[in-house]
Amino acid sequence: MTAKDETPEQRRQRLLNRSHKNLRRDVGKAIADYNMIEEGDLVMVCLSGGKDSYTMLDILLSLQKHAPIDFRIKAVNLDQKQPGFPEHVLPTYLSELGVDYHILEQDTYSVVKEKVPEGKTTCGLCSRLRRGSLYTYAREIGASKIALGHHREDIVETLFLNMFFGGTLKAMPPKLLSDDKQNVLIRPMAYCSEQEISRYAKLREFPIIPCNLCGSQENMQRRNIKEMLKQWDREYPGRVESIFRSICHVAPSQLADTGLYPFSQLKALKHEAPRIEFVNVGLE
Repeated sequence: MTAKDETPEQRRQRLLNRSHKNLRRDVGKAIADYNMIEEGDLVMVCLSGGKDSYTMLDILLSLQKHAPIDFRIKAVNLDQKQPGFPEHVLPTYLSELGVDYHILEQDTYSVVKEKVPEGKTTCGLCSRLRRGSLYTYAREIGASKIALGHHREDIVETLFLNMFFGGTLKAMPPKLLSDDKQNVLIRPMAYCSEQEISRYAKLREFPIIPCNLCGSQENMQRRNIKEMLKQWDREYPGRVESIFRSICHVAPSQLADTGLYPFSQLKALKHEAPRIEFVNVGLE
């Protein structure tokens, strides 16, 4: 059967299989490269209801069935008590999927709205409160890894955000030990492109839940960075991928961080005059 003879459903399934294969390859490579998941791990998969976290859970469940190691998955969603949040969507989806899950209820929405002035970006405070709640719950259930759904573009955007507005050269590492040393965060989709994730989520028809808390903030710095990178990639295809590769291949001696490389100790080798040896050749 040729592509033109396919029914719409056959075409959808073919594209879905290809996208799934691509994502499994990239997720599997990231897990292997950074030793993200080990024998006996309890992986707490953080679900927001967006395309990224749905895709991450889906691919991890697929890998779990065929992995050479045994690990458990617990899906966790933080219900931040946003007005109009469809509380039934995730429990219904996860129950039908047969996944072990927990809905963690914390009214961080009210705190954010109270603390952040109208018109200001809520993301910073919101993410800190969300992170604190998830860290605490991970310790309670004994999770050895916390899986977050950040992808390649998220990592590159964070790099430029920190460069432009923070004066630091840092991004999101694929694997991170939390500041309190009690939680290990992993980003299994670090190698995955947002375009592939979007394609997969659409083909899988995930029940996407929009974030009304921050979704209306059109002038966020991250949104501007995202548009800049999209423009670059349109003009020079592959540029974002190249930037991400540079994050994975750092040359400390070619930067300027004195805490990262011992510049002050660099000394040139002394140049010594060449030694000339005379050989006494006897005449017989």
